[in-house]
Amino acid sequence: MRILHTSDWHLGKNLEGYSRMDEQEAFLDDFVKIVENNKVDLIIIAGDVYDSPNPPARAERMFYNTLKKLSANGERITLVIAGNHDNPDRLVAAGPLARDHGIIMVGTPKSVVAPGEYGNNSVINSGEGFIEVEIKGEKAVILTVPYPSEKRLNEVLYGAMDEEEERLKSYSDRIKTLFETLSKNYREDTVNIAVSHLFAMGSEESGSERSIQLGGSFIVDGSCFPKKAQYIALGHVHKPQIVPGTDKRARYAGSPIHYNKKEINFKKKCFIVDVKAGEDCNIEEVEFKVYKPIEIWKCEGIEEAIDKCEENREKDCWVYLEITTDRYIREDEIKLMKNAKKDILEIVPKIVGEISVDIDVNSFSEKSFEDIFKEFYLKERKVEPQPEVIDLLLSIIKEGGEEDETN
Repeated sequence: MRILHTSDWHLGKNLEGYSRMDEQEAFLDDFVKIVENNKVDLIIIAGDVYDSPNPPARAERMFYNTLKKLSANGERITLVIAGNHDNPDRLVAAGPLARDHGIIMVGTPKSVVAPGEYGNNSVINSGEGFIEVEIKGEKAVILTVPYPSEKRLNEVLYGAMDEEEERLKSYSDRIKTLFETLSKNYREDTVNIAVSHLFAMGSEESGSERSIQLGGSFIVDGSCFPKKAQYIALGHVHKPQIVPGTDKRARYAGSPIHYNKKEINFKKKCFIVDVKAGEDCNIEEVEFKVYKPIEIWKCEGIEEAIDKCEENREKDCWVYLEITTDRYIREDEIKLMKNAKKDILEIVPKIVGEISVDIDVNSFSEKSFEDIFKEFYLKERKVEPQPEVIDLLLSIIKEGGEEDETN
């Protein structure tokens, strides 16, 4: 059986307010080709399909169109679980319609998938938190643990432990109890897989994940994963990696696109897993393209920054501009940079030397609010505020004043 593991698509995600959906659409087109070229039997998407519980309509269209293409008229199965960004109910709402295309949606750890035909393949057995699928004569038991929040985890384990046991057990212990209970469904004659969306101890976060840990309480130990699982497909962490202490069986596929400037130093990929019942699996990495790179330009001086923007005006990339300077960057200079190079996300002046701005509070009565704000902004940010920032602030103040007059 050939399985492809991916996760954390975050369809609809923005970067500093800029949409990434054009890049995501290009990725999805290439992803379909990767699946077809590698003759994948089962696709596992380990959570965070969307970036928010209420995704944009375009993001949903992209997802469902991709699922239809991946289906190949029901020839292969796609298993999707919910992550911490997904709305479980919304994600699985299309489940009955998706079933004809071999698509299985699982929203919560307690979910029971209906047995029966899924495209040209079958779910031949199921229960709370597991499914057994038959694909081209091969059988696989898959433990499904979508994002297990504290509330959902308690619902799943209710009755499995007495009240005193539950009070004493940590989150990791309870996850381990859940997997131990579910793994009783594994057999020697089946391919045994687990899929979940959580954070495992020792994993490296990349910076663009939304934390699902509170003070470390939602971190699980690598030993909590089922020992009999031949492969454990995980989601949440955006850097592809192996979970320490799992004999390379538990892996994060990571996100398919660089969603943060901290991610640009590692490659994005998915894992293709060849596995047979009772045997160790063979794992292959497939790297993804970078559709629009995030770049950090470090410039020595304002003139160098302006020249670099001019020289690279046709380059298709997102830019963080860091400028070492001994003075403030003027508004007209910022405008020159942004007119020359689109998609500048941020301009950060690195001030050298002693530069200070003293604000005379006694002069406030002689100045307009706009002038006072400009002085404060310059003192705090080391750069003059852009006109749109000033206009936004003044419009908010004006609206507030009008409301006060009507009350």
